[in-house]
Amino acid sequence: MDERLERYVTELFAAEDPILATIRARHAAANLPSINISPEEGKLLHLLLLAIRATTVLEIGSLGGYSGVWLARALPPHGKLTTIEKDPRHAAIAREAFAAAGLSQRVQLIEAAALDVLPQLAPGFDAVFIDADKEPLPQYFQWGVKLLRQGGLLLCDNAFFHGAALDEDDRSAAGLGVRAFNRLAATDPRLVATVIPVRDGLLVGLKVGESE
Repeated sequence: MDERLERYVTELFAAEDPILATIRARHAAANLPSINISPEEGKLLHLLLLAIRATTVLEIGSLGGYSGVWLARALPPHGKLTTIEKDPRHAAIAREAFAAAGLSQRVQLIEAAALDVLPQLAPGFDAVFIDADKEPLPQYFQWGVKLLRQGGLLLCDNAFFHGAALDEDDRSAAGLGVRAFNRLAATDPRLVATVIPVRDGLLVGLKVGESE
C-alpha cells in the first residue's frame, strides 16, 4: 500500500489512544522485535471480532501485548482472550500491557510453547489469531480450525511474509511454513478464506464446516 494511504487510514480510522501508544513505546524501549501488528491491522481485527460478536478469542503469539489489547477490547466484559507466549520476557511485558489497559481480568496469558498448549484447550473459540513463529504454521492451522466453532474466524498475520509467499525459491523454514499455511487456508473445505492486503497481509478465514 502507498505509505500516504496507509497513513491516511491509520490517522482517520485507527488512531492510537494514549494507552496503545504507550504500550508500543514500551515495546521499542524494551527492544522487542519490531513485528507487532500496526494500528490499522489492530483496528481491522477489532472490527472483525465485533462483527461476529466474539466472546472467546485465542491468540497464538502474544509478543508484548499490543495486538492482545486490540483483541480484548473488542470483547464484552464477560469475554475472554486466551493468549499464548513462550518467551518469559515477552510474557511479562504483555502482562504489563494488559494491566495498563485495564484488561487483566479479561485476559488469560499462558506462558508456554503453543504446540504444548493447544492440545489442552477445549474447542469453541469464536476467533483464533495467529502471529507467531512461521515454521509450525501448518500445525497451527490444523489446531486453529479444530478449536474454532463453526462460523468462527481464523486470522493470521504476515500472509505475504515480506514477499516469501510469492517466492517458491525461498526454501527457508519460515517461507515454506507461510506458503503451506496459505495453501491450506485456500483449499480446506472447512474454510472460506482470503487475504486482505493490509501491511504484510492478513489472512481471514470463516469456518463453514466441521469435516475435512
